[in-house]
Amino acid sequence: QVLLVESGGGSVQAGGSLRLSCEASRYTDSIYCMGWFRQVPGKEREGVAAAYSRGGNTYYADSVKGRFTISQDNAKKTLSLQMNSLKPEDTAMYYCALDSRCSIYTYQSRLNSGSMYNYWGPGTQVTVSS
Repeated sequence: QVLLVESGGGSVQAGGSLRLSCEASRYTDSIYCMGWFRQVPGKEREGVAAAYSRGGNTYYADSVKGRFTISQDNAKKTLSLQMNSLKPEDTAMYYCALDSRCSIYTYQSRLNSGSMYNYWGPGTQVTVSS
């Protein structure tokens, strides 16, 4: 069973920065996607950023483009999300997820839906105060 564990959430003032990390254990394949999602109670889950395991390909939601940076260590099966210039509307529970069935042609669209990701972490809370 693949396990994902997030860390690095917390509280910060608007304009500040946080770095989220995620480690995937017990996953051995070399082709996969990993992504960050967020959700506020009562709202739909939003795909934030995704990375494909080959070629350094990354994709961002428009809401975070230019402020967030996703990075992936394929050898360690870890994923990070550097979040800068945080806004109160970034407040949410952030989830790390892994998609074992994605490809270079689908990793962007699969971030938008999220439903194709087959492994999920428990989440870490990010709170941005104004």
